[in-house]
Amino acid sequence: MPLRLSILMAVTATVIVGFMLFLPALPQPQEYHHFADQRPVLGVPNALNVASNLPFVLVGIAGLLFMASRSSHRSGTFLQPAERWPYWVFFLGLALTGIGSAYYHADPNNARLTWDRMPLTVAFMALFAAVLAERIHWRLADWLLGALVALGMTSVVYWYWTETQGAGDLRFYLLVQFFPLLALPLLFLLFPARYTGTSDLIAALGCYGLAKVLELLDHQVYTKGGIVSGHTLKHLVAGLGSYFVLHMLQHRRPLTVVPPPMVIGAEPLQSDPVHTA
Repeated sequence: MPLRLSILMAVTATVIVGFMLFLPALPQPQEYHHFADQRPVLGVPNALNVASNLPFVLVGIAGLLFMASRSSHRSGTFLQPAERWPYWVFFLGLALTGIGSAYYHADPNNARLTWDRMPLTVAFMALFAAVLAERIHWRLADWLLGALVALGMTSVVYWYWTETQGAGDLRFYLLVQFFPLLALPLLFLLFPARYTGTSDLIAALGCYGLAKVLELLDHQVYTKGGIVSGHTLKHLVAGLGSYFVLHMLQHRRPLTVVPPPMVIGAEPLQSDPVHTA
């Protein structure tokens, strides 16, 4: 465990320092707001890009209802009460992402983009905290959730503030958004799971990767028939990815294999016993 933690921390430090020191400041390109599909429907501008955010809202609400239901309290869904909090925050952030993104796409500009990105970072950081807690130690849910969510929100505030100063800098926000995509596969490889459902997380990660590709191919996809744009498909695929997280929670169970005891700092943190469902 100390060796695996050292590898994770070394990769983290290398990525963060390298990204912030060697990449120049990146202002928000204004072309980003010029999406391929700008067709209005029933008076709603950019209608498909607005409406395609509905899956985020639906999955977010379904996730919150699941967390409040008796089903989420069945034996084995969460071995520790603290592990529940990151998922509460994730689903809340997800629902707000759908609302914020729809608000942005109705009139794309930097000010509205803030309300798209803010809840998105909340959802990202909450899910990242959940995986860290489940792979390394459950107490990390208590220790890291608030800090990671605050870090994500700060990255958006910092980006928007730099834009208002005429020196836009996306690096901090991009680091918050993309570092978990690099760290999660490393966590899957280095640290054993305490629950089933890793395949759902991998599927969610794959959907998000595909969504980013579709975002980059927005205009190219739209020109293939003029029916739907890459950005609209991005929302739908990313919404599917968020559903995989809910599906994981609804069906997972504890594994009988438990990570060995580990030490963080000077205090040994013993792994809690895991009971089969």
